[in-house]
Formats: sequence, structure tokens, C-alpha cells
Amino acid sequence: MQVLVTGGAGYIGSHALKQLNKAGHSTVCIDNLAKGHQEFAADYPFYEGDIADTVLLSKIFARHKIDAVMHFAAFSLVGESVQKPLSYYKNNVASTLSLIETMCASGIDKFIYSSSAGVYGEPKEIPIKENAKTSPTNPYGMSKLMVEKILEDLDRSGKIKFVSLRYFNAAGAHPDATIGEDHNPETHLIPLVLDVALGRKESITVFGNDWPTKDGTCIRDYIHVCDLIDAHILSLDYLASGGKSDIFNLGNGLGYTVKEVIEGVASVTGKKIQTQMGPRRPGDPAVLVASSKKAINVLAWKPKFANLEQIISSAWLWHKKRFKVKVKEEGSKR
Repeated sequence: MQVLVTGGAGYIGSHALKQLNKAGHSTVCIDNLAKGHQEFAADYPFYEGDIADTVLLSKIFARHKIDAVMHFAAFSLVGESVQKPLSYYKNNVASTLSLIETMCASGIDKFIYSSSAGVYGEPKEIPIKENAKTSPTNPYGMSKLMVEKILEDLDRSGKIKFVSLRYFNAAGAHPDATIGEDHNPETHLIPLVLDVALGRKESITVFGNDWPTKDGTCIRDYIHVCDLIDAHILSLDYLASGGKSDIFNLGNGLGYTVKEVIEGVASVTGKKIQTQMGPRRPGDPAVLVASSKKAINVLAWKPKFANLEQIISSAWLWHKKRFKVKVKEEGSKR
């Protein structure tokens, strides 16, 4: 199939490009480079532009005979969404509507949507199942849920078939260390701790040590980015074979505390990790762990990187390659 990957120069989108082509699909990338890195998409047809540009999208759809869209072009910082809610609703909802509208006008009816565990808010039961109550606690999570509701309406109208994949904590890097996480600013725990291991940061701040967990720090479910994309490709095959529109959680079903992640990084890197304590962040749930049984049963999805050490090890290989030279150069100027 010929797949348009929106946000394909970003962390998750670039892995989609790489793995889709390996699986025998063809890809086209569109990215406005607000957050992405063009070199991550250098091996594929690339358009610099915004998904709100319906003229450009129409040209891409016609020129490349696109069969399906995988949509990764979204703002994703929870704290920023609280400070700039209009920006998140404009980009994550309004621009996505422009994309979907242009798809429908071009006769494209298969849509794989990058959603989030943020749609659940404060979970009542762990592990979280897809039928759990959705009650986002921030504009980012709400923007993802709003698009899901729009997709459900479009499905009922016969305009589109979709799979929405609710990620938990995407982490790790491609095993060949050619692509990985490089956000600015970085907000994800594993790369932040790896920054300490590389000497790019002096310490990592732990936000709260009085949570109702085994060591007092928050618990999260980490899923390797390559496993995440495997589920996207299986979702594409599922829709192509006539599968009905549906929503799936993507996680490993295992929860690790912040302290366990820090200890894991120390073990993998052989570096001592300095920590400092900070207050709880408003809106942080104590525990977020997925039930991915539905994806396993319906999509025949099986994570290959099922433990934390594998995830951290792949991220460490990438992190050293991406940032160590820069650290040396900065040090030589002092």
C-alpha cells in the first residue's frame, strides 16, 4: 500500500517510515519541521508543509495515489497544552479535520490515528482497558479524545475506516541506532536520565516520592517505539482486509516506577545517576498501566521488546551516537 505518514520526521513517525518500507509498503512523508528532523525522513519522498494546507495535501494524494494515512503530526506536551490550549486544539483537532476532509474528498478511507493514554485521565482500575471511562485532565488528552469522537461519527456515516491506537509511554530507539528520540525540549523520562548518564545534565528531578506505590514514585507502562509501529502496520493490514473501525491500547502491561527506570539506566550505562526531589506535578496519575489484550487478540500483535532493560539499551545506543560528539565539542570550548 502507498501510505502518507504525517509527522514522519518526528520520533515515532520516522520509525513508521522505516518499518513500513521494510514491510513492503511505500511511503510519502509530510512534516512542517516544527518538531521533527528532516534527516530522519531523508530516504523517503518528503514534503515540508502543514497538514492544514489542503491544496498541498490534495496534490500529494493525487500525485502518489495514496491508499491510507498514518497520522503522527500532533503537539504532545501536556504542560504546554495547559498553557496554550488554543494552540493544541488548532493543531491537534482543527488541522486533523482539514487532513481528514481532504482524504475523504480524495477517496481515501483508511486512517491510522496516533492517540494517547491521556484520554483516560485518572484511571479507576489498573490495568486500563479500552472501555474504561475517558476523562482527560488536560487539553492534550482532550484533543486526542475529540478526534476519536469525530472519527467514530465519520465511521458511522460510511466516510472512513479507522484504527485509533492509544499509546502509553513510547520509548527506546531503532536497534540500528539510526533514529531515536531528539526532542527540544525533552520531557520524556528515559532520555532525560540518559542525559545525566552522558553528562549533558547534572541530575534528574523526581516529581514526588510520596505516591501510593511500592517506592513512592509514579508507575508508568513503557512500550518500545518499534513495537508501537508494528501495531500500526498490523492495523493497516487489519483495515485493508475489511476489519471494522476500532480502538486499541498499546503498552507492555508492565509498570515501572520512576526509581526503577533510573536504576535501569544506571545498570545499562554503568553510570551513577544523580537525582533530586521535586514536588508532585498537578494532574500526574500515580499509576498508568495498559491492558493490551485486545490488540494482542484482534491484531495478533506481540511486543518484541518486552522488558525495560531492552528498551533502555536501544535508547542508550542511539543517545551515545546522537549526543556524545556534541558534548565533547561543547567541553572543548570551555
